[in-house]
Amino acid sequence: MMAAGVGARLLREVANQLQLPTAPSQDIQFQCDCPVWDPTFLPGRALPWPGVATLYVVTPTYRRPEQEAELTRMAQTLLLVRNVRWIVIEDAKAPSKPVAKLLQRFGLPYEHLTAAMPEQYRKKKGPKPKGVAQRNRGLQWLRANAREGVFYFADDDNTYDVSIFEEIRTTKRVSMWPVGLCTKAGLSTPVVSTATGAFVGFHDGWIGGRKFPVDMAGFAVSVQFLHQRPKAQMPYSPGFEEDGFLRSLAPFEPKEIELKADNCTKVLVWHTQTKANAPSPPLDMAKYNQTNLAVLKTIIV
Repeated sequence: MMAAGVGARLLREVANQLQLPTAPSQDIQFQCDCPVWDPTFLPGRALPWPGVATLYVVTPTYRRPEQEAELTRMAQTLLLVRNVRWIVIEDAKAPSKPVAKLLQRFGLPYEHLTAAMPEQYRKKKGPKPKGVAQRNRGLQWLRANAREGVFYFADDDNTYDVSIFEEIRTTKRVSMWPVGLCTKAGLSTPVVSTATGAFVGFHDGWIGGRKFPVDMAGFAVSVQFLHQRPKAQMPYSPGFEEDGFLRSLAPFEPKEIELKADNCTKVLVWHTQTKANAPSPPLDMAKYNQTNLAVLKTIIV
């Protein structure tokens, strides 16, 4: 259970982020009638905020030393978001126990799915189309289970300002915004005229002939719009995943983009990328089998 003082500070910070009015600090009472911090929350349970568009956060993930740390950070961010359903898809043939336990521990509304990268791509030399099978599995789930709301491909190696989730909730078709710490330019964003407020192009460290040179963390799509584009999917093309998916939403042109983050003048998402760590060495089970190290070894990679 969260202490009242901590809860009050948390509520004030969220209110500041969303630019909502707050009462004097002594009047703040921490009350939560939502399912966060509820370890009994089950997949498929209805969300409790009628009238608030559901936000589907689609997160591909794979087993690695940093996985639990990054999913923990992501979960703690999503605990601050209303009407969110977290769709976590592992690059695996079966759900892993560590990810299942993490999802249950945080009590967020979630779906735990799997979709392994096809072997022909896994064995191929050079860049791999990471996350494509998982995102397409997420699209499949959305088509089968969601009719309204907005979905967002939110990778677990990013850092998110909680206000971005409220901004994209109003997406009618496709919305976009800047992503920081991305490419050699340090930024990936639509370019917007400050005189007219109109979209005029894209800024990215690598354009590469793409019609939509954007980062995966820089756009969201309406579920209804997805249903109107039954053939939309992400291609197995390293470097062209975002562009290929957005092209598959045709007819849709860059000039139709809904600009978020104050007409793309704020950075609310960063592609931080946790430093990669080498796998831990094998544990001497003869020596440590009856210690806590045996338990910890099942958690770390």
